[in-house]
Amino acid sequence: MADLKVNFAGVEFKNPIVTASGTFGFGREYAEYYDLSKLGGICVKGLTLKPREGNNPPRIAETPSGILNSVGLQNPGIDAFITDELPALRKFDTVVIANISGNTVEEYAEMAEKLADGNADIIEVNVSCPNVKAGGMAFGTSIEGVTAVTKAVREKTKIPVMVKLSPNVTDIASIAKAAEDAGADAISLINTLLGMRIDIQSRKPILNNNVGGLSGPAVFPIAVRMVWQVASQVKIPIFGMGGVESGNDAAEMMLAGASLVGVGTACFHNPYAPVEIISQLDKYLDDNDIISAKELTGKVVPV
Repeated sequence: MADLKVNFAGVEFKNPIVTASGTFGFGREYAEYYDLSKLGGICVKGLTLKPREGNNPPRIAETPSGILNSVGLQNPGIDAFITDELPALRKFDTVVIANISGNTVEEYAEMAEKLADGNADIIEVNVSCPNVKAGGMAFGTSIEGVTAVTKAVREKTKIPVMVKLSPNVTDIASIAKAAEDAGADAISLINTLLGMRIDIQSRKPILNNNVGGLSGPAVFPIAVRMVWQVASQVKIPIFGMGGVESGNDAAEMMLAGASLVGVGTACFHNPYAPVEIISQLDKYLDDNDIISAKELTGKVVPV
């Protein structure tokens, strides 16, 4: 067997496969299927400072090779996560990544401070949220927004800080570089792409919120391209995700430049997807006489 261990931003992972935020909840349901200790890590459902009910339904729509979601960050809030959910997660031998979202820079900073005492191994900062002080424009769509949030979080914690980038931008590499320059220890990408479906009978949008985030195999080539672009511009490690369904997909994402690989939408139709992908990636490494998973990262051969 190949060595699957990965050191990512100073944190040891037993393997590079991590569940993506928003698709795995806090792990409770999936723990009924298998031992979560098999996973490299769990990135928990997006957390906000206060509890949120999320958007009104319908908030999920099927698409060819994926889904649209407009869940709206339904979650119990950061305090309830620390008190009620984290102890259950800590029973498993796996890395815990806390994903945080805010409407102001101050909210991000406050959540980072609450997590500063080791309540997570890594903080993933979701900058795809609207900045209420800038007319609702997402933090992640501008260098200034990403810089402000990253600096604020970095100042409040010694835990590794990973910034999750939005793909709904013109130049994702420059935004990744801005996050690195502002103190980020790692980058994760991609978040969902903005999409829409319309019911042709009622002529109304299917989602109550009109638009939602597209995920699943349909976005995989875009995710690979963006990971590859970002990898050429930053020196910090990358957590790549977006439509990963197999060990071969994971290998491709790593060749593009990722050190960790996220599995998200695949979990909805196959709860065993992450552990199957670990096994498939291990087989790929063995079949190709690759001793360590780390050898894959960024090794795409230029044409």
